[in-house]
Amino acid sequence: MIRPSVLIAVLTGALVLAVAFAVSFGETVLDLAAYGRAFTDPSSGEAAVLWQIRLPRALCALLVGAALGLAGAVMQGLLRNPLAEPGVIGVSGTAACAAAMAIIAGFAAIPGAVEMAALVGAALAGGLLVVVGARLKAPEALILFGVALSSFSGAATALIFNLSPSPVASAEVMSWLLGSVANRSWFDVMWVAVALTISAFFARLALSGLRMLTLGEDVARASGLPLAQLRVWALLAAAVASGAAVAVAGVIGFVGLAAPHLVRSSVRGDPGRILLPSALMGGLILVLADLATRLIPTDQELKLGVFTALIGAPLFAIMAWRAAREWRL
Repeated sequence: MIRPSVLIAVLTGALVLAVAFAVSFGETVLDLAAYGRAFTDPSSGEAAVLWQIRLPRALCALLVGAALGLAGAVMQGLLRNPLAEPGVIGVSGTAACAAAMAIIAGFAAIPGAVEMAALVGAALAGGLLVVVGARLKAPEALILFGVALSSFSGAATALIFNLSPSPVASAEVMSWLLGSVANRSWFDVMWVAVALTISAFFARLALSGLRMLTLGEDVARASGLPLAQLRVWALLAAAVASGAAVAVAGVIGFVGLAAPHLVRSSVRGDPGRILLPSALMGGLILVLADLATRLIPTDQELKLGVFTALIGAPLFAIMAWRAAREWRL
């Protein structure tokens, strides 16, 4: 059993090393002299590779992974289900659908337009879940509604492809939906950093309520916990984080599911202590995954969302199998 403070320190150190590796490796090989020029001559090509290409990409992967890890931890705490994550309950899918509409409509040329569309889509999904959650008291019912919302948003995205008048725009949407942090800029880093900060603020407001929920809804309600307000804060935290992640990197699946799962035993399932380690673990997973997509020798670079799905889908199946066995018992 690792103490939470030790876990946070270990994850932080691993993240620093992962970012250092991500910045050090790539198609352009940099020797020690090249790194020296990158630090001393801002106008050199080495400086452009290091500061304008590799570092923004690595930081985007870190922040997007952290946002997904935080959103997953919040949703799992709210629904008291280790299989819950923004992708499962439809927030990510709705954000992706809204962003796809913005791209097809020609707003991709406007800085921040696609990001704002994805955030609005995630906010609409979160608001709808809040309204439905006020009527559907059981967490399982909210999950089922989220699955239906996810299916609907997927169908709407397919309809966008079907009705798209431009094959070029359709190809752009498809490439974006596969998920990637390649060619991201400092603007993207700033965007997701601000959104992650806002999400962390909402998660902080929900922190005590998530802890009380571990005792059960009846006990929490009897203790004076405002469940409706808790759902608002938690869903806002998840919607803002996942919406920003989708806006910057496209659809990245299973990180929000896996990150809390990997650190849960170290915090003994405490929703209050799991949020920061989940965010750090999510960032670590995505930085390493993005590094793998760059280093795996393929004719075309693997898309980050494809890689995480290939790794995450088997993990999700194993978790679902274990959960099903516990339900039978």
